[in-house]
Amino acid sequence: MSVQTMRALQVDTPNAALKHIELPLPNAGSGEVVVKIRASGVNPLDIKIRAGSAAHAQHPFPAILGMDLAGEVHQVGEGVRNFSVGDRVWAMAGGVGGVQGSMAEYASVDARLLAKMPRNLSMRQAAAMPLVAITAWEGIVDIANVKAGDKVLVIGAAGGVGHMALQLAKARGAETYGLDSADSAGYLRSIGATPINRETPVSHFAEQYTSGKGFDVVYDCVGSLDTAFQAVRTFGTVTSSLGWGTHSLAPLSFRSARYAGVFTLRPLLTGQGREAHGNILSEVTKLVEAGKVSPRLDDHPFWLHDADTAHEWVRSGQANGKVVITVSE
Repeated sequence: MSVQTMRALQVDTPNAALKHIELPLPNAGSGEVVVKIRASGVNPLDIKIRAGSAAHAQHPFPAILGMDLAGEVHQVGEGVRNFSVGDRVWAMAGGVGGVQGSMAEYASVDARLLAKMPRNLSMRQAAAMPLVAITAWEGIVDIANVKAGDKVLVIGAAGGVGHMALQLAKARGAETYGLDSADSAGYLRSIGATPINRETPVSHFAEQYTSGKGFDVVYDCVGSLDTAFQAVRTFGTVTSSLGWGTHSLAPLSFRSARYAGVFTLRPLLTGQGREAHGNILSEVTKLVEAGKVSPRLDDHPFWLHDADTAHEWVRSGQANGKVVITVSE
């Protein structure tokens, strides 16, 4: 007998507990693929959406959360040519804009958002990467077009987007520098970056590593644009995945440098440019399989039945890498 329903987790109101529900199994519409979800990544944005404090994500209650998924193709809809039943895939596919998220056993996904996942990753490892890899790519590749020999500074370097940005820049031949807490130095060295203690004045590390000229590219992942504007070189590029707050543009203007923000949710929210996300993940798959990029995964295992604990672990700030929930094995 074929499966007709699926398990999912739903939050009904802001800050409410995650509730186990059963839903009809989705069908693949035209241009869609139904994915049997094996693992769901937990992003800080999921926690903000659950708390009702992420209006920009446009995800109404009741909500099924979760943006990142890894799993297998279960059903292929009309017009989809590049995926077959059984393919191992990954995506940043929902959990915003009223689209069902990945904390469910199945999801119907726009095929343009999907890519075949790296053969050398587990489902948990793969589910840790889509949002952060896409966000890092958009800043490092699409906006800054980092090239061999560039000096690239990443602020918030040991975090989700940060560690991906460093590895992508390194893969393109850049010299990479990571600004973060002192206790992250060992990890940053392990991915080929020069660690810089975030307590160090900008003038000191800019002098030490760039002879005072500044960095060619600065990617701010934590909302430290004032630092970024001071650290970039003349005619350099600053990009940020967290451009909140009020900042003086004077340091940037004095350097004739440019700034651009990254808003990774736009294709999910508008439906426009979704093929870019699938294409990015296809390129990242090649880099992962070549050993040039790898995820930083928190050691604590979680399943759907203890997803509340997983969210609390992320909220606590104690996670050492990406938290991932195993949905089905």
